[in-house]
Amino acid sequence: MVMVDMLMVLGGQTTATLLGRLYYNSGGNSKWMSTLTQSGGWPLLEIVLLLTPPDSADAGPQPPASKMVPIYVGIGILIGFDNLMYSYALQYLPVSTFALVAVSQLGFNSITSRLINKQRFTALIANSVVVLTFSATLIGVGSSSDGTSSNLPRGKYALGFILTLTASATLALIMSLYEVTFEKVIGTRTILWVLRVQLFTNLVASTVTLCGLFASGEWRTIPGEMAAFKGGRTRYMATLVGTAVSWQALALGYLRLIAGVSSLFANVTGAVALPLVPVFAVVLFGDKMTGIKALAMLMAVWGFLSYVYQHYLDGRRAAVGKEGAAECCVCAARAAGDAVLHA
Repeated sequence: MVMVDMLMVLGGQTTATLLGRLYYNSGGNSKWMSTLTQSGGWPLLEIVLLLTPPDSADAGPQPPASKMVPIYVGIGILIGFDNLMYSYALQYLPVSTFALVAVSQLGFNSITSRLINKQRFTALIANSVVVLTFSATLIGVGSSSDGTSSNLPRGKYALGFILTLTASATLALIMSLYEVTFEKVIGTRTILWVLRVQLFTNLVASTVTLCGLFASGEWRTIPGEMAAFKGGRTRYMATLVGTAVSWQALALGYLRLIAGVSSLFANVTGAVALPLVPVFAVVLFGDKMTGIKALAMLMAVWGFLSYVYQHYLDGRRAAVGKEGAAECCVCAARAAGDAVLHA
């Protein structure tokens, strides 16, 4: 199941990012509509929720609504604004650059995991944070050499860079809040609770987005945008629906990994998609893979491998601990037997 969740994260993240860029490249211009696709697929979760059989742990004590409702509202509002920042950033940055800067979320999550989830902070994790920070900074400093950003208005590239970093930090906070919710408030990590948490937080995020869509007046431009979209209305709807489904698959995979393992592990899985998005962006959108961007990618992969090696060491340490515990039990049994014989 962990492998299935990892595939959902990898496939969902790659597809959602590419379709989000396709929306802008084909004539879409509504930031609020792009934001809505990131949480608007929540009704699909109702179908999955109805088809999911209850687990034995679901019959236990349930957290009161007085605790869960504020959590749903608080995290949902954060998700809504985080999605909006990503929508602006994806329009202002080439998709390959966006993907490389967004990997800084891994470094931010190591900090929030330490502060909120009491995650052990090792030298390897510290190395990863430093390397990923330099990787993202290198992309920003080298923006002038990226030919794909030359058509952007002055200052938009820098704004997209800042928005991506801010959105990455916010999402890292959200993932740590998810983890502490399952651990401290819900007390169980069944699939039903994963679906409930995702459904209600995305419902709140969609409500926030709809309020922004109508308050900004962008809803009036949607019919014209749909008519002018490259490929027509059918392709417009297919792009939005495909993006919404991809985001929900990504979110569900993330949340299951957070509930089943940790927010840090979920973030490491998301970093695996790092080499995938720029490659597809170069092929599909003609983004240029410059030398600085390639160097930043290698640095980001280095940071990702530091995380992987840390998990490998933790796994070996846990296995040795179990073996040692087993040996101690054997020794204790032998000692008890010797005592009986002497008696």
